[in-house]
Amino acid sequence: MTDSIFDRLSRRRFLAAGATLFGGLAAPALAQVATTAPVNAGGDIVNRNISSFRALNWQPYFSNTKGGAILVDTTSRALHFWSEDQTLYKLYPTSVPISEELTRRGRTSVVQKVEGPSWAPTPSMKKRNPEWPDFVPPGPDNPLGTHALYLGWKYYRIHGTHDTRKIGRRSSNGCIGLYNEHIAELFALVSPGAQVLLI
Repeated sequence: MTDSIFDRLSRRRFLAAGATLFGGLAAPALAQVATTAPVNAGGDIVNRNISSFRALNWQPYFSNTKGGAILVDTTSRALHFWSEDQTLYKLYPTSVPISEELTRRGRTSVVQKVEGPSWAPTPSMKKRNPEWPDFVPPGPDNPLGTHALYLGWKYYRIHGTHDTRKIGRRSSNGCIGLYNEHIAELFALVSPGAQVLLI
């Protein structure tokens, strides 16, 4: 089932209101919780993701913020960004890998930035899904969305998505997904060499 235009507009208004209230940050919460809640959508009960986030300090995760620092918390499904001079902090909801086997944790860095990325499934993706195309050019059918930050680990990226239903869910094949608006903002703030930690 796809979201109606009303659902998408309501979500954008909610995110915009949170950005206005909290200076570009998602509204902080007392705990990190990711759950689902039933919503009555035209008579049908549909489970929607509900995620809540809390602001974090960079010090427990990084020794410095040289080059900028990105923390991806796969449990709370949130991406935290600190600028090198620590004057800017951003917090974004994410999609995370669908299973533990596909989840990579540890330290790496941004090695390349691509606006309008193309996509090709990895050999293991193609084995699991032989019907998938061998190549998808940039555009609305591309699973990497409008922008991608390539990481030091082969095949791993932080990227956008055209399918907004994926955000807040375990829905990826290993990458970290953001709303296209959020990856465009992060893309402008991050330089190659930025530190990345997935926990």
